[in-house]
Amino acid sequence: MKTGKRLFAYAMLYRKTLMLAILMLVVAVAAELTGPFIAKKMIDGHILGIETPWYEVDGGEHAVSYNNGKTYAREAYLDPADERGKEVRIFQIGMDYYFIDGAVSFDGDRSVSNGKLTITNGSRSETYDAVQLSKDEILAFYEPEISGIVTLSFMFLGLLIVSIFFHYGQHYLLQASANRVIQRMREDVFSHIQTLPVKYFDNLPAGKVVARITNDTEAIRDLYVTVLSQFVTSFIYLAGIYTAMFLLDPRLAAICLALVPVLIIWMFVYRKFASGFNHKIRSINSDINAKINESIQGMTIIQAFRNQKETKKEFEELNDTHFRYQNKMLNLNSLLSHNLVNFLRNLVFVGLIWYFGGASLNAAGMISLGVLYAFVDYLNRLFQPITGIVNQFAQLELARVSAERVFRLLDEKGTEVDEKESARYEGNVVFDDVSFAYNDKDFVLKNISFEAKKGETVALVGHTGSGKSSIMNVLFRFYDIQKGKVTIDGKSIYEMSRQEVRRHMGIVLQDPYLFTGTIASNVSLDNEKISREKVENALKQVGADELFNHLPDGFDEPVVEKGSTLSSGQRQLISFARALSYDPAILILDEATANIDTETEAVIQRALDVVKKGRTTFVIAHRLSTIRNADQILVLDKGQIIEQGNHDELMKEKGQYYQMYELQKGKQETLAG
Repeated sequence: MKTGKRLFAYAMLYRKTLMLAILMLVVAVAAELTGPFIAKKMIDGHILGIETPWYEVDGGEHAVSYNNGKTYAREAYLDPADERGKEVRIFQIGMDYYFIDGAVSFDGDRSVSNGKLTITNGSRSETYDAVQLSKDEILAFYEPEISGIVTLSFMFLGLLIVSIFFHYGQHYLLQASANRVIQRMREDVFSHIQTLPVKYFDNLPAGKVVARITNDTEAIRDLYVTVLSQFVTSFIYLAGIYTAMFLLDPRLAAICLALVPVLIIWMFVYRKFASGFNHKIRSINSDINAKINESIQGMTIIQAFRNQKETKKEFEELNDTHFRYQNKMLNLNSLLSHNLVNFLRNLVFVGLIWYFGGASLNAAGMISLGVLYAFVDYLNRLFQPITGIVNQFAQLELARVSAERVFRLLDEKGTEVDEKESARYEGNVVFDDVSFAYNDKDFVLKNISFEAKKGETVALVGHTGSGKSSIMNVLFRFYDIQKGKVTIDGKSIYEMSRQEVRRHMGIVLQDPYLFTGTIASNVSLDNEKISREKVENALKQVGADELFNHLPDGFDEPVVEKGSTLSSGQRQLISFARALSYDPAILILDEATANIDTETEAVIQRALDVVKKGRTTFVIAHRLSTIRNADQILVLDKGQIIEQGNHDELMKEKGQYYQMYELQKGKQETLAG
């Protein structure tokens, strides 16, 4: 599905609110655009209406007394059945008004001299006797118009209030809908990330993922909040303005309609150039986020090795590239925004002057001053939405590129989260001729076969890169094998969902990860099924109460990101308690005691006897002294099991395990000495 359609589909999730907002916008625009029509009516019907024919009458509501007690009424206020006397006219020349006691056959250029008013239109010319009106007489002739002008003024004010009210409503609803849409999108993206395989994150820096969830979705939010609102408002304004212009003068409105294809072509040209720039800008922005994230995570190493200068240089290179492409976008926006709008505006006004000044004024009364005023007003209003649309081109294209990046992430194949309950494992694990490669060709596990029975402790030892952690990655289904079979209690792990496989498994890593919260929340991970009592029991079982008793808030002591305020031993104890509180049938200890001091290790070793009870435990260890009591020890080398047995059996074989053990033992004796 194309990006535009997917963005539209998200918007349609809240279509009722959006439709209501658009309906309110239509009402607001209609009320607002009625203003020039009211102004036209006020000018032509009342202010300039005094120049329309007057007739001598016997009296009436709108009659004016003049000329030795005679009364006159405008043609607009007379019914066809009313008796009419002699026709008279009133004309304005400059700031003065003149009364003509008779009909006028045509209108045109006017001039007055010595009580004579001359009207010229082309080759035709007529002269009439004219009497200049005093201020009081002018006011008398305008008096019948006052009520109409007041009525129209209040009508204009009322429509203005209606417009303001509905504009507020549509703006609020559009903004609320936009915020809802982006809230839903962020939830979808974050939820989808939880379903992606671990393999997806191997070669993708965390900063780039963060950029897509935060920066890119924020750009999309601007699309719905600002761009969508501006485009919908502008298009409705354009439709309303063009409708009003066609009602005023179809020919001139048809000429102005040529702006629409110009605007469409404009958008396509802009998009062609802007798309490449925006893709590059968003990509560099992700790289900058990744670099910042990496630098913050590795700040200790950067400062310890005095690498600040090199790190700063790398960042500046990215920042300079970002700056260059931003400048390219700036040049494009400057070229294709206000300059072109102003050019089009001036071009249209030149056409307007030519049209009214040349063609329209040749025939008397064909174009009134009210029509001219309304047309100029509408033309001014016409360029406001056009300017609004043009100003949003950059944001529109940026949001479209950001949406592509977000949807690309959403299109990554994930695993459906299966929340169904399953019976607890017995804990019998079998690897049958398993071979595995991270990249599908360079195998890091080759023909691995072993069995771990319920309650047994199986230790995995070997040099770095021998495949110890890969066995655990396969067992947890972080990665899928290319060959062989892995079963738990006789059932293949590939016949179960990943969540089902992991539901009754626990893991403690060499470098435990703690989340922002408290010690207790890091144990339960805010799982509602794990009670506070269970959390405290788990912490006590691993001996954590001995290390955390001195803290002011005990188990409710705040933990910052990654638990940086706690010692490595304290973090590891929390990680042990976390695994224990979930009561796993299979427990994996991935070099869990490697970074712990001797005193803390003694606490953990005492707790491990309790933790292991009734569980199948896999231990990855460099300290061979910690696995002497393991039921099985698997010695790995280059992805293969080269030795297998318990400690005593392997020592008797005097193979690689024997050499490793004696080497470590010798080092410890040397250090002790």
